[in-house]
Amino acid sequence: MRDEGGQSNGRKGMLRLAFAVGLSLALATPAAAASVGDLDIHSTVQGSGPKTVIFVHGWTCDESSWDGQVPAFTSDYRVVTIDLPGHGESEAPGADGFSMDLFAKAVEAVRQEVGADKVVLVGHSMGAVVIREYALDYPEHVAGLVAVDGPLDVRPFKDFPGFGPLTPESRKTMVESMFVPATTPALREQILAMMLGASEGTAVGASAAMFSPALQAQASDTIAAPALSVWAGSNAFPNPEATKEVVPNWTQEKFAGTGHFLMMEDPAKFNATLRSFLEQRARY
Repeated sequence: MRDEGGQSNGRKGMLRLAFAVGLSLALATPAAAASVGDLDIHSTVQGSGPKTVIFVHGWTCDESSWDGQVPAFTSDYRVVTIDLPGHGESEAPGADGFSMDLFAKAVEAVRQEVGADKVVLVGHSMGAVVIREYALDYPEHVAGLVAVDGPLDVRPFKDFPGFGPLTPESRKTMVESMFVPATTPALREQILAMMLGASEGTAVGASAAMFSPALQAQASDTIAAPALSVWAGSNAFPNPEATKEVVPNWTQEKFAGTGHFLMMEDPAKFNATLRSFLEQRARY
């Protein structure tokens, strides 16, 4: 005996599954065509809102840094995460090819690929230096900047010697220094795997780019876009008067009890802070 009702329910179930898979693919599609020169740049686009937010990770990290943010914003915004050159799934330049200019061009290539006009850029750690470079190079496309435990004013780094030798052991020690007692074991393991998974060439090249003397040539140039810095609880606030010399429309706040990866440690608080910036200060 044929169970017509069962077969009908089965077909409906298959249709629902197909629809769910199709919707998931539609909301999370890689922008594979983005490139800088001969380097393919990996990014992921989720959501379909009229306004776009681009998340930029830090040194030796990748787009997974923002897993705690993406689902919180896709219902209202088009959310783009990027792997910078040499990081994650993006292709790497030669040993001397890393620079903030290259990273900013990668962000611009992704912006063009997704067809956004103005975007809010959220950058963690080194990513803050990247979005600063982008704002100077492509100011007409910037609706706002959010720096996450990273500098928008690079003048204090004029004589900084850099990280020094980047052996596997020294890199592991450096990453572990970014944690605080509240950083969970699972999160520590995730971050260590991500950062130590980057190649030595990327670690050295991106570090050199972050502290390159070339950045000082435009270190005093002004960024007009509204900006926010969110600092980990272990960091001291920079001098607000000094920072406002280069980013006049800028504010800052600190998340008590957090380490360097504060958006991963306290995603609910960070997401609320970011949403407030997007709704109240961004200039799309």
